[in-house]
Amino acid sequence: MDHPSSESAARAAQDDRTLLGIGLMVVFCVVAPLIDVSSKIAVQSVSTGTVTLFRFVVQAALMAPVVLLLRLPVRRSRTVLALTLARALVNIASTFTFVAAVRVMPIADALAVAFVSPFILLVMGRFILGETIGARRLGAAVVGFSGTLLIIQPSFAAFGWVALLPVGCAFFFAVYMLITRRLARDLHPVAMQFDTAVAASLLCLPLLGLGTAAGWPSAGFSMPEGAIWFWCVGVGLMATISHMAMTYALSFAPSSTLAPLNYLEIVTATLFGFLFFGDFPGGMTWAGIGIVILSGLYVIHRERIAARDRRMALPLAGLDPV
Repeated sequence: MDHPSSESAARAAQDDRTLLGIGLMVVFCVVAPLIDVSSKIAVQSVSTGTVTLFRFVVQAALMAPVVLLLRLPVRRSRTVLALTLARALVNIASTFTFVAAVRVMPIADALAVAFVSPFILLVMGRFILGETIGARRLGAAVVGFSGTLLIIQPSFAAFGWVALLPVGCAFFFAVYMLITRRLARDLHPVAMQFDTAVAASLLCLPLLGLGTAAGWPSAGFSMPEGAIWFWCVGVGLMATISHMAMTYALSFAPSSTLAPLNYLEIVTATLFGFLFFGDFPGGMTWAGIGIVILSGLYVIHRERIAARDRRMALPLAGLDPV
């Protein structure tokens, strides 16, 4: 039997890890909107495709030393390579659609619409993967979609079809998360981020070449000039910092603890949008944001209950919960 002081020390150590995880998640929520700020500034001078390319090239360059430092294995199975390519493709699509949206839309509006991705992921899990999803969570997803429509309506009136691009971003990101779930079984999180950045960089080159040859301004390559280099590099730098912060946050604290904090990103995105561009959401947009956040928090709450019920059922089935 452990001495009480040993139990207290172990509990204190776990609490410290959880607090560190929460702190890193807050770092993610503060830094991630700076990806959007950098993108919005850069895309006024260069193409959407160029910003997308820089996001992955810079991330790959910055993460290469980390991979070497951790001495992660470099051999990959065919399944892992195929999943990595698929993950890179949907990541390119998600990034491209969001950058194209923030080129004209306020960052907070676009991000709030993109936050519909957890609901899309929930529906995909139910109808594609056959996961058991309760009626309450499906109902919350429907409510979340309705909140998204409240955000889209004024944006659609102001910006036209561009207002729908964050919905595309949310869809691609949901597919990205499905692939990530599968890939996480076989690959270290840092290696996964690095491999995806390298694959996306290589895939972007022919896509940008095709866009340039076809005369598609948004999909072609345009050389940054002057201070725009700073903002293009900033997209990749902020992406690397934020995603590494989230990766390590999840290693220190349970996802059920960190998930509600993710909505802090909307607050910081609104703040940065106002400070850099003078954008501030209107009344209907705020109503939609509130509905999306409350629906998301309810889904997280129901996920916690479902996870608890599964843990309680394991001993009854004669299974080891560890």
